[in-house]
Amino acid sequence: MKVILTTLNAKFIHTSLAIRLLKAYSEHEFDIELTEYTIKDPVMNIVSDLFQRRPDVIGFSCYIWNIEETLRVIDIVRKVMPEVKIILGGPEVSYDTGIWMDRARGVDFIVMGEGEETLHHLLQMIEGDRKYHFVYGIAYRKGDEVIINPPRPKSDLNLLPTPHRFQEDISNLGKRIVYFETSRGCPFQCQFCLSSIENGVRYYDIERVKADITYLIDNGAKIIKFLDRTFNINHTYAMEMFKFLIENNRGCVFQFEITADIMRPEVLQYLADNAPEGIFRFEIGVQSTNDPTNVLVKRRQNFEKLSRTVNIIKNSGRIAQHLDLIAGLPEEDYDTFRKTFNDVFALRPEELQLGFLKMLRGTGLRMNAEKYDYTYMDQAPYEILGSHKLSFGDIVRLKRLEDVLEKYWNAHRLDHTLNYLMKHEFESPFDFFQEFGDYWEGQDWQKIGHQLEDLFTRLSAFLTYRGVKRMDVVLGLMKLDYFLNHKYKPRKIWWDTPITKDEWSLFMRTVMEQPEAVSGNFAELHLSERELQKHAVLEVLPFSLNDVLAGGTGEPQEEEDREKQLLMVLYQQDESEQPIYYTMKLSSAGSAAQ
Repeated sequence: MKVILTTLNAKFIHTSLAIRLLKAYSEHEFDIELTEYTIKDPVMNIVSDLFQRRPDVIGFSCYIWNIEETLRVIDIVRKVMPEVKIILGGPEVSYDTGIWMDRARGVDFIVMGEGEETLHHLLQMIEGDRKYHFVYGIAYRKGDEVIINPPRPKSDLNLLPTPHRFQEDISNLGKRIVYFETSRGCPFQCQFCLSSIENGVRYYDIERVKADITYLIDNGAKIIKFLDRTFNINHTYAMEMFKFLIENNRGCVFQFEITADIMRPEVLQYLADNAPEGIFRFEIGVQSTNDPTNVLVKRRQNFEKLSRTVNIIKNSGRIAQHLDLIAGLPEEDYDTFRKTFNDVFALRPEELQLGFLKMLRGTGLRMNAEKYDYTYMDQAPYEILGSHKLSFGDIVRLKRLEDVLEKYWNAHRLDHTLNYLMKHEFESPFDFFQEFGDYWEGQDWQKIGHQLEDLFTRLSAFLTYRGVKRMDVVLGLMKLDYFLNHKYKPRKIWWDTPITKDEWSLFMRTVMEQPEAVSGNFAELHLSERELQKHAVLEVLPFSLNDVLAGGTGEPQEEEDREKQLLMVLYQQDESEQPIYYTMKLSSAGSAAQ
């Protein structure tokens, strides 16, 4: 009996841990082949590939991001391979299982919950006497009737074989994200999350975990993403793992979901002192800072402690942080969400993701949807369309904010500019992103693509339309940000009035004659004029850049204090290949001040 285990990943770079766990458990007894597709692959291409593999059984791993595409594949598979047994599993079909059996008539079985032991037992029955009523944890068909068996007890994780040693995976370890778990379960009961349904946390033996990670790194893994719902819930386990990864990373990057307000001070300090820059990435779910909301969704959170953790990590400069918000939770209206957004944005995370509440099957909020007047999409991803506190119109506006948040803040295209605008020109970060998002859609820009230059010209158009107090300062910062977005000296600029050739020659001669007047370590570089011509860009700023970056408005106290600076950005000067900027004070005549 040939078994194909498959799934449709969101992107090629993603991999499925689930189907590897299933194969590892059953491959000693069955001929199991893994194959992965993406939700962007044409359905006929997927079906054709499955057909040519000639399976007797196909198992699909199902999630909110792939269920609809998976069902389209199954519809055609059933027509071209009528004898094949089709099994579904995964979190999306583990709840409301009877509904899925009614909707997906081409499906023979659904595996509910953890699948290793259940699938193995099911395959034995398919190949054997087909007494499916003995298989705990499945739903199956008996004629026209759907039978849902009792659930199976949880597995002892340390009896499960490792899913990380397949020879066929080695060639792609460095090209894709490796998903890894050190535990299953979650101690919290957040009513919007599937993890709240399983009580308690079970761990793999830590020495086994270390051995698997070492194997993956030895064989070229570049990114390992831990799927643990709260990696740091067991402080001792987490500390030992952090130490191990720091000592054995060899350049591999590790991503974790952590609960920031329970992070122990000693763990924080250890990471701040010892984590190599760039190897750790923390994902922190804040979701809301509205206390009534957190009470209703059973989310215990100390925002003061969370903020302390985020700030210590940020100030260390070693670990990137990704913070999550959810719009649409109970008792969270547009105004309280504005406060939530501003509370969290004040922490200046490297990324701030604004998500919208999804009414996941099996969660407490979905079961109590009527209580909060929730309307939501009938099909995955079940995103809300409105609630007792948030109208559809509010959601539409927040979608606009989300769009420009992703394009500008999370993409880090204009950090200096945005920080200035949100400090000096707009009432709050929320108001900046909301106003810009509204303007963006008003121009129909959401219907067309964009290049890097478009991000700058569109922001400039919005700010000109709105009117800002110091547009000259904003434009100067935008020029700086534009230059810093390039690895090599840019061939074109987006503004209309660059410095003239004569000004370039004057400034270049002044820099060569007075290198000590240039900021930083420029004089120590001992660059020739030819090297500057090749690797430098120049612009004039009508303000003191250092003062503005330190939080100033750029507005001089007195007219005689008004200052112009030469901005020089150099490219390809060290191994990091990051551009470096320098400044030089200019006299009113345009040359360097004496």
